[in-house]
Amino acid sequence: MTCILQIGPLTERFNRCLAAEHEVLRFWEEGGDVLVAQHAQRIDVVVTSGRFGCTAALIEQLPNLRAIISFGVGYDAIDVAAARARNIPVSNTPAVLNDCVADLAFGLVIDTARQMSRADRFVRAGSWPSGGLPLAKQVSGKRLGIVGLGRIGETVAKRSIGFDMQVRYHNRRPVEGSGYGYESNLVELAKWSDFLVLTCPGGEGTRHLINRNVLDALGSKGILINVSRGSVVDEPALIEALMEGRLGGAGLDVYAHEPEVPQALIDLPNVVLLPHIGSATEETRLAMEELLLANLRAFLERGEVLTAV
Repeated sequence: MTCILQIGPLTERFNRCLAAEHEVLRFWEEGGDVLVAQHAQRIDVVVTSGRFGCTAALIEQLPNLRAIISFGVGYDAIDVAAARARNIPVSNTPAVLNDCVADLAFGLVIDTARQMSRADRFVRAGSWPSGGLPLAKQVSGKRLGIVGLGRIGETVAKRSIGFDMQVRYHNRRPVEGSGYGYESNLVELAKWSDFLVLTCPGGEGTRHLINRNVLDALGSKGILINVSRGSVVDEPALIEALMEGRLGGAGLDVYAHEPEVPQALIDLPNVVLLPHIGSATEETRLAMEELLLANLRAFLERGEVLTAV
């Protein structure tokens, strides 16, 4: 029987399914480091997620590790370089969450522009009889900038068609065959955009890609939407820009130090805050679980994963 080190819990349905087919060492509830030290020689596979990751130090402790199978599209918390140095394949669960994350991103565009969450709080607080809210911003016909035109970014762009929006994007290089306008300079894209949506990968290559210069270019009427990773945005610079009125608003599903959210962001009325729920629907999470298990079975049967990083 395969010995699997599961770094963190997923759904109870998944946890039961994995344990029914394999010997599972549950890192998060059995003493972690002590568990690894006791069973290091026996562990064949690490099952993890974009949230829990897998460090180089942990990989080094597992001499017989053969694969890292991850839940989620993001893999910046996994030391892929350390895995590749030992020819250990790493898989994730891309594609199956594109629609779900894109739906949420566009929901944040609409919510932040039209102040829907703020209006809901306003009504619940009994404030309506005393007067109305300030006028909001229209979404239709506006300019949508996308940072990272991968699978999710492309799906966000498709959502904009129904709102008659112009779309431009920033990548390290143009996407071959894309009909959307390419902007090589991120500051110039921010200047052009009414909404700047972040769907790029996390990791050191994109850390603080959205800095003060980009935020100032987006400007006092612009809105930042982040459904990628908190590390992509210089969070203190974002807070300063919002508090000083240099940025019009923000819709955030991810943060620099999750699950901690700065009180300054919580206090701002022009910010919509979500608890990293981009893929959190029953349909998508089931599809992600099924793909993770398919990757695991493919590796155990044929020695290769289906969706390698």
